[in-house]
Amino acid sequence: MKRLALLITVGLCLQLGFCSSAQSAPENPVQVKELNFVFLHGAGGNVCAMQLLADSIMEQLPAHILDYQQANPKTKIRVDTLQRCYPNDVDIKTWAINIADSIDKHFHNKKNLILIGHSMGGKAALYAVAQNVGDLADKVALVVTINSPIKSMHRYYAAGGASALDYCRARWLLSDRGVCNSLAYYDSSQDGRWVGAVRHWLAFISGEAAPLSEQFNVGGVDAMPRNMDDNIIPLSAQYSDGADVIYYGEYSHSDFSVLDEVAGFMAEQILHYLFGGGIECSVLAKSGTLEHKAGWIPGTDYWEDVVGEVLTDSGSLRHWNESYAKWQEWEDVVGQCPAEGKRSSYQVSKVGFLSFLASIKESRWLSADSPEDCRLYLRTRAAPRNYVQVDWSIYRCGLLPPGVKRDHYEVEIVTGTPLTNIRHVSWITGDPRDLRLRINSEAESPFRWFKAEWRVYSKESRQRKVIDEIPGQALLTTTPVSQKVITARNDCCN
Repeated sequence: MKRLALLITVGLCLQLGFCSSAQSAPENPVQVKELNFVFLHGAGGNVCAMQLLADSIMEQLPAHILDYQQANPKTKIRVDTLQRCYPNDVDIKTWAINIADSIDKHFHNKKNLILIGHSMGGKAALYAVAQNVGDLADKVALVVTINSPIKSMHRYYAAGGASALDYCRARWLLSDRGVCNSLAYYDSSQDGRWVGAVRHWLAFISGEAAPLSEQFNVGGVDAMPRNMDDNIIPLSAQYSDGADVIYYGEYSHSDFSVLDEVAGFMAEQILHYLFGGGIECSVLAKSGTLEHKAGWIPGTDYWEDVVGEVLTDSGSLRHWNESYAKWQEWEDVVGQCPAEGKRSSYQVSKVGFLSFLASIKESRWLSADSPEDCRLYLRTRAAPRNYVQVDWSIYRCGLLPPGVKRDHYEVEIVTGTPLTNIRHVSWITGDPRDLRLRINSEAESPFRWFKAEWRVYSKESRQRKVIDEIPGQALLTTTPVSQKVITARNDCCN
């Protein structure tokens, strides 16, 4: 009996031990996800240039973390930041190596990196990740570029016809241990495509309202008079295929470092990108070219073009005057619009060489007060035994689909002679669906000419949630996990 009682007691103890162990082991252990922000300044800059943006991110971050942890109670977020000063006159490869070495030293064995780089800092970040410098390709979740010279600058015209290399050296007065050569000739488009396809790439871009705008001129001089730029980098050079592009307005190259509203907006978009939330990206909606050539009389020739319209109808009419003695006139109504279209403009031109024998006496919209009526009224005349021929084209508004809004435009002179300018560009109307632009240009005569490209962009809502792609690690301690912010800083740029 004693032996049986002992066995029962031992069995109960073992059972209670197993139950206690089972109850103490959590069914779903807490997972920890890390977000490691690395802030990278640009050429001629230092760690202070990124401080306002870093502060804005840290101010907004707790609310996003709280929302995510409430939605995912078994997941905690840990945050670290790294801000350091790098030699900023070196070539892109050396710059990337410096970034990788700094990360290895201060963020050793850390992954889930978010690289946020301004100007050359962003260009070097793309290079470092795409070229796997310091094994960064496997450690980085997102690269954010701000007004970075993604495309090589040698294709862009600088004031006075100087090269991009000369422009770089004059602009920053750098000792230049390779940075200007990388800025002028290294194209990061391929690096960006790789990062955008394999990781994530968010590009912030900005620029002036017209190529020769005085908005961001330094000392009264527009350094890049043929392109819309941020006073340093052309708007079209700040991104390439593969990026989620956010146009943030008519701001200069470093406004984000001193303007609270700009830094706050960028921080909000970056955190939406990480934690989920709508971001409005720029996508190409329509593009085209225009060109003009000045006449032979000395002076200045001026033009005003409306672009972004849609050709809706065109044709030709011809009348023959059979009389041997009298002039004859004709009245015609031509053209039509699709049911949903609204007229924008029309062109009529007389075909023939002897203008005094035939003419267009009148051309106008048939209905002055109805924008949906695209018909034209034409009145023509011709001399006895002669003909009049008129070519006509009717354009309607280039409207985006309902619910879609325009974002920004880009206009640049791509080829031509000196002394040609685009001084003013504006939207035709305040309708956010209307893609039409008014472009005012000029050229000094005689015979100077230019060809320009124009592009208009619309907004596209996109959803990103990088945090869900970041793997969690099991928490090995019972100590509660809270947001942890570490800033490693070195104010020496040597």
